[in-house]
Formats: sequence, structure tokens, C-alpha cells
Amino acid sequence: MHSKIALLFVTSLLTACASPFFDVGRTETVLPLSRAWVDGQIVEYITTDISDPDMARMMGSNYVPRLAAAVRSQTGQSLVERVYKFPNEEQISIFQSAPNPVGVDNQDKNYSPLWQVVQVRWKKSSVVQELKSEEALLAAQERNEVELENTSIVVNCPVIRSATGQKLKGVR
Repeated sequence: MHSKIALLFVTSLLTACASPFFDVGRTETVLPLSRAWVDGQIVEYITTDISDPDMARMMGSNYVPRLAAAVRSQTGQSLVERVYKFPNEEQISIFQSAPNPVGVDNQDKNYSPLWQVVQVRWKKSSVVQELKSEEALLAAQERNEVELENTSIVVNCPVIRSATGQKLKGVR
């Protein structure tokens, strides 16, 4: 009698897992792909989590307020790098770094998929140009062409493909 009850219980659990909301046979997920500049090269990334509710809603990402705490770790060192975002979409974002190479053999110890958003605003529309690296952006700031504003927004945007075509396993 107990074994029949246990069998019914296990069967009901397995049936629940096979609901239309969870496809056991699914082998891939499609996520929106974005591009950013890193040292004059375009990389591709995905955005999964954002610490700001409005930005998370706009991007269709998870709202994760705790990400903002990554700006200062317990050691006092930041766990994030900077991503330079152009709010008027004048161009794609600029990342400080990317894994080199993408994947398990990454040698860039400074790379982090957690990014603190820095808003970039052009001071004059007459000087707007495409900037392709942090170095070029900081030079534009020195020339007083752009204004940079650090925000408290942290996003999780792992780089999945490099400019040379290196990619994470399974990315196609």
C-alpha cells in the first residue's frame, strides 16, 4: 500500500515537471544580443540582470537591487568595471575590457561581467562622433566634449563573443 502511494507521489511530481511551462527537451534559450566597443573592437554580450527597476523594465531583464552592492566588496575593492552608456543612443556602449580570450582560457584578470553604468552626454551636438574605446572617451572628456556621470546602476552583461569570433561554448 505504501509503495503504491509513493509511486503515485513520484508520478505526480514528474507530471508537474512536464508542464507546458517547462519543456524538459528544450536545449537552448534565445536571448537579446547587444554589441559594445572594447579597445576599438566590437564584442557581443547579453544583459540578464540590472539593479535599477526602470532600466530592467526597459531592457526586459531581471531586476536585482542587490547588484548595486557589488560596487564595494567586503575587501573595499570594486567587483565591477565601467560601462559607458549613451542615453540618447548616439552609439553603442563602451566596455572597459572583455575576456581575452572569451571562455575558460580568459587571461584578463580585470574583466568582470558586472558593470557600473556611467552616463555619457555630449556637450555640443557639433562634436558628436563615434568613440570606440575607453581611451578615446576619456580623451573626449579631457577636451571638454563629453560629460561623464557615474550612476549607482549595476548591470550583469557577460561578453559571449569577441571581435575575433571567439565565443562561449554553445553560442551560435
